[in-house]
Amino acid sequence: MIPDSDNPREACGVFGVFGPGEDVARLTFYGLYALQHRGQESAGIATNDGSGNFTLRTGMGLVSQVFDEEDLAFLRGDIAIGHTRYSTAGGSLACNAQPIVVNDRETGDEIALAHNGNLTNAAVLREDLEAQGVEFQSNADSEIIAHLLARAPGATWEERFHYVMRRCEGAYSLVIMTKDHLFGVRDPLGVRPLCIGRMGNGWVIASESCALEHLGVAMEREVRPGEVIQVDADGLRHFSPVAPAPVHAACTFEYIYFARPDSRLSGRLLYPVREEMGAQLAREHGVDGDIVIGVPDSATPAAIGYARAAGIPYREGFVKNRYVGRTFIQPDQRIREAGVSLKFNVLSDVVRGKRVIVVDDSIVRGTTTPRVIGLLRRAGATEVHMRITAPPIVSPCFFGVDMATKSELIAANKSVEEIGEHIGADSLGYLSLDGLVAAIGQPENELCNACFTGKYPSNVQPHMDQIDLRRQREPALAAAESLNRAGRP
Repeated sequence: MIPDSDNPREACGVFGVFGPGEDVARLTFYGLYALQHRGQESAGIATNDGSGNFTLRTGMGLVSQVFDEEDLAFLRGDIAIGHTRYSTAGGSLACNAQPIVVNDRETGDEIALAHNGNLTNAAVLREDLEAQGVEFQSNADSEIIAHLLARAPGATWEERFHYVMRRCEGAYSLVIMTKDHLFGVRDPLGVRPLCIGRMGNGWVIASESCALEHLGVAMEREVRPGEVIQVDADGLRHFSPVAPAPVHAACTFEYIYFARPDSRLSGRLLYPVREEMGAQLAREHGVDGDIVIGVPDSATPAAIGYARAAGIPYREGFVKNRYVGRTFIQPDQRIREAGVSLKFNVLSDVVRGKRVIVVDDSIVRGTTTPRVIGLLRRAGATEVHMRITAPPIVSPCFFGVDMATKSELIAANKSVEEIGEHIGADSLGYLSLDGLVAAIGQPENELCNACFTGKYPSNVQPHMDQIDLRRQREPALAAAESLNRAGRP
């Protein structure tokens, strides 16, 4: 495979629209297009024509590869939900593409669901549902939530969501479509983002505010942790089916890396937040240099902030090939050795003879950063100083981010000095947790920093062995799926 970046893998993107008289499939397509950065493995849209007839289209690949005009003409209705996926729980398999559609046990009506996050007690819930006779069509934990809702007791939706949310542990931001309703649901910890916007006589729910702005939809607010948004012909109502969590745990990496810089989290535009991360990094780890460059695109605002605070010129040092994505075409040896240079090309005239300060957002396994530094040295940089806007990642994530196992995390096994030697940098500096929290501007007890501290917002210990075992199995499942798609035995 062509090497991917060493950044944490994206979460997923969810989008929903209740829009009588609107082309909801086209709106969802463009909403997913704006959320493409959150997942590039599969995409899907489900629509409801108002009489309970659901239409579903899913496929592997980018949003623009999965859908065409014929698909959008086929996907008719007044309600739609969509999903763009990077696999965390469940491998990169066609059967795991979302939305997922199941049948309500009581009424027989269909329920469609799209999920961003990860359940920490998925194995226990799945075993329980299988014992009740549920036959799963995928190995994704998202299907577990769908079946729980389809089988939930209760005379009202509030009672049914109380049952589901009381049983689910971990992270989940959901959009759900029934015959008459669009729902948006956020877990009580508030790990993954979710927001709502008003569109004429309809409503839109999306992972990020940037997806609303692309459609000219004004953002009303973020969905609160533990809240359910219900939209139907009578308008919008909201309720909280379970008791408030004692703490909230918004994922810090949404601020550092995942969300687009033109999105808003907790009321703040992310671009200046990331600039402040760079500025804090300059205050904590200043070094003499001639230019500051960022690893595009996610670290660019932080590099600008670092340069401004340090009084050192910011320059574009890399050109990024934005069309290098996942591919099933195996590279030959020369391309394999080129590695990261397929994704980045150095502006050699900019860095030659310079002491270069490179700002990036994270080092996970330590596989890509040495190649980035090697490119700069071959281009003539005399010194390369790495500065990272996240603290060292020492623990894996169990809430919807693929961040490797503990044995694979370089900071869990090496000191900062040893990592600096491993990547070949003249110096290495990580932003402190205090500096990161200050830049974000949220209380530390409102954030999940477990990947930096090992202190999780809920008890994941009982489920860690099952999660690690599932992660070990998924590469083999994904490889088998890719061979099947290629038509080989």
